[in-house]
Amino acid sequence: MNDDDVRRQLLAIIRSIAPEIDESELVSGQPLREQMELDSMDWLKVVLGVHEKMHVDIPEAHYGKLRTLDDWVAYLRPKLAA
Repeated sequence: MNDDDVRRQLLAIIRSIAPEIDESELVSGQPLREQMELDSMDWLKVVLGVHEKMHVDIPEAHYGKLRTLDDWVAYLRPKLAA
């Protein structure tokens, strides 16, 4: 799976949680949670959505590493290639 595939799947999960988000306005290197104005519960729904739909376990200790869209893609790509 390449970066674009991972990004597409992640954005689909985000849209299912926050359909009002205009993904064309998201900046890859900026914190997603701030751009999308998600509270902690919605952010947790993103993490759980990734787990359910992409079958990737994300330990709570790694949550802080997943700030930007680029961070998510870099984190998920090797896990989905395995």
